[in-house]
Amino acid sequence: MIDGTADPNGLPGPVLALCGGVGGAKLALGLYQVLAPQQLVVAVNTGDDFEHLSLSISPDLDTVIYTLAGIADPVRGWGRADETWNFLASLGDLGGETWFRLGDRDLAMHVERTRFLKHGRGLSEFAAHAARKLGIGAEIVPMTDDRLRTIIVTGEGELPFQHYFVERQCAPEVTALRYDGAEHARPAARLIETLSDPALRAIIICPSNPYLSIDPFLAMPMLRGALARSPKPVIAVAPIIAGRAVKGPASKIMTELGIPVTTRSIAAHYRGIINGLVVDIGDADEARGLDIPVLTTPILMRSRADRERLAREVLAFADDIAARSEAAAPGTASVPIDSAEKKAL
Repeated sequence: MIDGTADPNGLPGPVLALCGGVGGAKLALGLYQVLAPQQLVVAVNTGDDFEHLSLSISPDLDTVIYTLAGIADPVRGWGRADETWNFLASLGDLGGETWFRLGDRDLAMHVERTRFLKHGRGLSEFAAHAARKLGIGAEIVPMTDDRLRTIIVTGEGELPFQHYFVERQCAPEVTALRYDGAEHARPAARLIETLSDPALRAIIICPSNPYLSIDPFLAMPMLRGALARSPKPVIAVAPIIAGRAVKGPASKIMTELGIPVTTRSIAAHYRGIINGLVVDIGDADEARGLDIPVLTTPILMRSRADRERLAREVLAFADDIAARSEAAAPGTASVPIDSAEKKAL
């Protein structure tokens, strides 16, 4: 096993997971279950963040935190378990906006995050604080502390992400996507530190929507460059099974953009970034002949056992790619972000 430089306790180096909401959080939880807590850093999409009812809302970040804390709603996949909706009902009685569902328990997260940000404390600091308070041993970091927003361009005009996804239930036809603020956004400092860690074991792109959850990461030039130059294996898990998205509107968006809903399209989308792709066993024939290593295995995660099995297989796949790379070019190493770029942070 290639595992970088072990820590003083003899553990392999850290694993960095990039993810969005519900689908990505499942694999992040699987990794959390099979790794020592200090071995996992989860970087989360913030392109979905928005301001609502004067509160700072970070839906993907909260989904990952609730999932790893074991308090996510097991049916919806988002929000807290055992939720009540008295606040929302009372707001509706007053004629307020109720299209974005804020539960009574969930509301506490948004109120406290808003307080942090208003006092000049960054989103990274709040994520670390919330994770610690909820008993999470892994590190959870937003992809950036800067403002970056996903905009959906539709036949009806431009829509901020949550208005497209929640208020309009993904109904408008998508013609393009834009990531406002990405050009000047800086990746979170902890994310850059992890990518630059010589002990880093692997980078895992979880099975999140490539266009809504992962492209906001890649839209930041500094981060895209760091991933493309990383000497460590970058592995993506396809969010497509048999021509359909595992969850969410990925297949709808791909169809409307004229992109075939296939694992080959996912491989092409991440070309230059990944050096390994995990696809469902039912898509093995379609993935045959790709110019990168492919692992075929059941990728649908219905249970804890599914999550743990997939996490172990993805890590073993990454280790195998790292071993082959080391054998082909022994001693090769590079630093993803140079000193000039680090000073820019």
